[in-house]
Amino acid sequence: MRIGNREVPISNPDKVFFPERGLTKGDLVRYYLDVAEYALPHLRQRLFHMVRYPNGLGGEFFHQKRVPKHPDYVGEQFVAFPSGHSTVFAVVDNAAALAWVINLGCIELHTWHSRIDEIERPDYMLIDLDPTTDGQWPYVREIALVVREVLDELGLASYPKTSGATGLHILVPIRAEVRFPDVRRFAKRVAEEVERRVGDQDVATTTWRVAERRGVFVDFGQNARDRTIASAYSVRPTADARVSAPLAWEEVPGVDPAGFTVETMRDRVAAVGDPTAGMWRRKASLLPRFARLGLEPPE
Repeated sequence: MRIGNREVPISNPDKVFFPERGLTKGDLVRYYLDVAEYALPHLRQRLFHMVRYPNGLGGEFFHQKRVPKHPDYVGEQFVAFPSGHSTVFAVVDNAAALAWVINLGCIELHTWHSRIDEIERPDYMLIDLDPTTDGQWPYVREIALVVREVLDELGLASYPKTSGATGLHILVPIRAEVRFPDVRRFAKRVAEEVERRVGDQDVATTTWRVAERRGVFVDFGQNARDRTIASAYSVRPTADARVSAPLAWEEVPGVDPAGFTVETMRDRVAAVGDPTAGMWRRKASLLPRFARLGLEPPE
């Protein structure tokens, strides 16, 4: 497949990856190329964690951190872990590199919260609304608006997107100046304030122990080194080929995540554009906002 001035080999493009929808690997590659303009700003200069489904949803999958032998248009970055282990991650900075990782069976786009020039300091904070039981999607939408209210009061821009599974992600672009533990500490206080305002543990909770939760988990714990999420426009390994779809805040009260799939996203983007356009130009500093939440600022 010719992508710009690069030739990217796509093996077995007719292999069925989503049996229920009849979608093939070739369909998946074409989807990602069609939305690459919007997806790549969320991928560039980030460590790419591979979750490979070589035979699609019908087969086994496996995690792979170390990038295999790759062409020169796929970036790489060495990373050491506190355990003493190390590896070299892929970095996906262009459409050809995106097609290359999809050809390896990477249905999803899993990336770190930081970029390679500041690996220890994320450039967004995440609040992940994660239902505890079935039927809590209406609560997710309700809680998301409370999250926005808290963030607005702090002067922080926020961008919602469906997780592509059962929840909702709210991304807050921040300057890469605070290390992961302090971003997590800040996010925890935001989550606790959301829980307080909702005032009903059957609706929203920050309870860490899964067995003790009843409501939607207002998850702050994803703000940690080596954690990944499916990025904006990522396909998820669901039977209907759902996509993690960025939203305008006005859409949240009535949104249905089932409406965003590989087969519908092109029309959506054509109709509404990219709700995350300009997101990375709105990074704010968390440093002066710690005190507003009653927290000691980072050293």
